[in-house]
Amino acid sequence: MAKLTESMTNVLEEDSMEQDIESPVTIHQPKLPKQAREDLPKHLNKECAKRKIQRYVRKDGKCNVHHGNVRETYRYLTDIFTTLVDLKWRFNLLIFVMVYTVTWLFFGMIWWLIAYMRGDMDHIGDSTWTPCVSNLNGFVSAFLFSIETETTIGYGYRVITDKCPEGIILLLVQSVLGSIVNAFMVGCMFVKISQPKKRAETLVFSTNAVISMRDGKLCLMFRVGDLRNSHIVEASIRAKLIKSKQTKEGEFIPLNQTDINVGYYTGDDRLFLVSPLIISHEINQQSPFWEISKAQLPKEELEIVVILEGMVEATGMTCQARSSYITSEILWGYRFTPVLTLEDGFYEVDYNSFHETYETNTPVYSAKELAEMASRAELPLTWSVSSKLDQHAELETEEEEKNQEDQNERNGDVANLESESKL
Repeated sequence: MAKLTESMTNVLEEDSMEQDIESPVTIHQPKLPKQAREDLPKHLNKECAKRKIQRYVRKDGKCNVHHGNVRETYRYLTDIFTTLVDLKWRFNLLIFVMVYTVTWLFFGMIWWLIAYMRGDMDHIGDSTWTPCVSNLNGFVSAFLFSIETETTIGYGYRVITDKCPEGIILLLVQSVLGSIVNAFMVGCMFVKISQPKKRAETLVFSTNAVISMRDGKLCLMFRVGDLRNSHIVEASIRAKLIKSKQTKEGEFIPLNQTDINVGYYTGDDRLFLVSPLIISHEINQQSPFWEISKAQLPKEELEIVVILEGMVEATGMTCQARSSYITSEILWGYRFTPVLTLEDGFYEVDYNSFHETYETNTPVYSAKELAEMASRAELPLTWSVSSKLDQHAELETEEEEKNQEDQNERNGDVANLESESKL
């Protein structure tokens, strides 16, 4: 018995060893607290930093926000028209068919009840009996008469007689309600078909945004274009920075929205979008990127949402196109490849190069650091004509002061000579 138990234990040990050898070793990395993650080596810290940033607005323009725990659902019914327009097409078509079918069945049932209560069903084929509706002999015929009445088809086989006042009243009610249903449902379908959402599909944004020098100033730039020949009227561009912040009082504001100036005060935000345009944001003291350098940019958790609005030239309806850029989609030290060329009698846009960029010499410092370095060196980043004129004026005043001093010295020497000659 002891030998049997020993052999069993040996077999179990061998099986366990074989399982340990054959089974793959899976090491589950524990979730570390923030302080411990910061103390990790650099290569591990970089891997942890490469996490997917949740977008607020997707690249196709759809907002990545879901409304949950909405208790006051009755508010959707107060604006039933907008609710129907916002529904998906399959639900909208289902409601369209169901509304008409229910109204036809409802009034068909009333026509059949009137005929049944008057006794028309008992006098089918009796030429001496005047029914409410001629040739109405059952529910199916009442349903068909309801369809003919509401859609104003009027085949002429089933007609209402003048001996049925309740039928005349029902005919008036069904005609009025049928017109209301037609206006509501057809209007809903027309608005849904003519929505300018699909027009935004031909308004394109560059895949990446770039940061480089333009006119001696550090600028954030992205490109927009219109693929259609029919233009967007009164086009305007806006940009928002989506970034969580904490106030001085300790309040945490998630997804705080900060306006990015893309030419609001100069009118550059109003576009004539005939060919692709590069939208530029100058990084100055009012810019949220004032203190962000090339090394600090990948560490930031931010998102730039760009919004292009305008009226569709063909329909006159307002259209809006949206896109966004996260930190991994902002290229430091790059510019956009030109896409507009002059051909024989016209300009041609090459959309194959619309998203292409090329590298250019750009300082790795932030705009604030560049301004501080320039102030220390007493050299501005840009030499404008006015600054040169001011410098020339200062030099001229200095020369005039020196000439005046020399003249005064000469006058003093002459006066001394005259006094000496008198003596």
